[in-house]
Amino acid sequence: MPVSTSPAAPRVAVLADSDTRWKWGALTAHRIAPGMRLDGFLLRGRATPTARQLDEVGIRADSLREVTTAGFLRAVTTGGYDVVVLACVGGAVQAMLHGLRRAFAEAGTATGPVPGTGTVPETGAGTAPTAEPGGPRGADPSPKPVSATATGEPVAAEPRAGRRPVIVTGYVGVVYEKLADGLLLRHGADVVLANSRHDAERFRAVYAGVRAGTGSVVEAALPFLGGAPYREPAAGERPYTVCFAVQPSVPADRAGRDHLLRRAAGHARRHPEREVLIKLRSKPGEHTTHIEELPYQKLVNRLPGGLPINCRLVYGHMGEVLDRTDLLVTVSSTAALEALHRRIPTAVLTDLGIREALGNHHFLGSGCLASWDELDEGHRPEPDPDWLARQGVAAEGGYERAFDAARERIAKLLDRPALPPVTPYYTTVTAPGYLPGILARYGLDSGGAPTGAGSGAEAADARGMRQVVRGAVREAARGAYRHGVQRVAPVIRRLGEL
Repeated sequence: MPVSTSPAAPRVAVLADSDTRWKWGALTAHRIAPGMRLDGFLLRGRATPTARQLDEVGIRADSLREVTTAGFLRAVTTGGYDVVVLACVGGAVQAMLHGLRRAFAEAGTATGPVPGTGTVPETGAGTAPTAEPGGPRGADPSPKPVSATATGEPVAAEPRAGRRPVIVTGYVGVVYEKLADGLLLRHGADVVLANSRHDAERFRAVYAGVRAGTGSVVEAALPFLGGAPYREPAAGERPYTVCFAVQPSVPADRAGRDHLLRRAAGHARRHPEREVLIKLRSKPGEHTTHIEELPYQKLVNRLPGGLPINCRLVYGHMGEVLDRTDLLVTVSSTAALEALHRRIPTAVLTDLGIREALGNHHFLGSGCLASWDELDEGHRPEPDPDWLARQGVAAEGGYERAFDAARERIAKLLDRPALPPVTPYYTTVTAPGYLPGILARYGLDSGGAPTGAGSGAEAADARGMRQVVRGAVREAARGAYRHGVQRVAPVIRRLGEL
């Protein structure tokens, strides 16, 4: 998806910490700032997406690179961005809000004590980061991570004097757990996007309940809804296709995952004229937003009799899979909303109960709740139109207008001569026993300043052999870290359960 790189185009930075959040953040940027220049930043951690995952998402950015917390703060402070989209887990959003508050205060966009810290900001701005320029049109459209010092070229834009960028955040999909915790960690952004009217009402209620401002909550929609409306295939055109969209962490236990896998395979055996697709999110060793300790790929190998000939595992872009889907089946995946938007018959499974831990309680009243037994007998759920409307699923049209309010709010904020300092709800006064731990997890002290000697050294070394050595060591350490988190830790946890 190419984006404009004209000098007049607004500059947007998107920070994401997983493949699904990159998808949400980048597409949100396209919805709220058409014609922008998009610079992508991937927060280094356990779920940093691989090149294959980025290719599957398929969203083009003018530049894309991995960063640490300190590296992102430097890039935003000196990059001259109009809008910053924080597409991260709540803790990371909170850390970036405090870090940006501190960074822009030090850069001279705010004076006096930094709100909530009781300390006077230091003077002077950080050293300009480096970034790779956008590739030429017609080049490989799949973005690849590039190290922060790969080119040694400075960021093209100069900081905009006297102001900081508009900060936007939100949720990747269905919000069915940690509502208050996640929302309060996101408080302080200029715009907190709600994916539906239902979510907007809940978000405002949470903020009002702690006497925090509610003006940042803006109703929008999931940015990745789209695709052609469902058309039932003509006789002999193609097999009737059932797609079971799996989730990395729901259900989390092996018994539940074994049950769902057996029932999907059993549906294929019961209906040999149908094709059953088991849509996977990632390959073993890759991580998405949630850790998957029991990937279906491994469970299939232990399935008695294996998969029938008309049942198979598939990867790929969800929209492309939905192009050939006649019935979408899931526990609580956001894929259900994608399918409902396209009027594809959708079933939210009740086999393991309707429970908050599974997230399928979110679909109460939708008309989509069903079991594999009912689906085996030919049941096709009929969604409730009122429920769809409250969930931001514009199956009857109007989706393109869903982002008008967000664009209008951002435009008004950009028209202001200056924006006030970032003021999160959580400070060392309101949450002294909670906030410092969150900030420390992302390499910041209690005032939002990067900790450790490495935070300044990365920007100082622009070229030379030290870059090469540092990059090699970093990649080796990152590989060891991923191996420990993705392979060793799950084994230890399972052994502890014996």
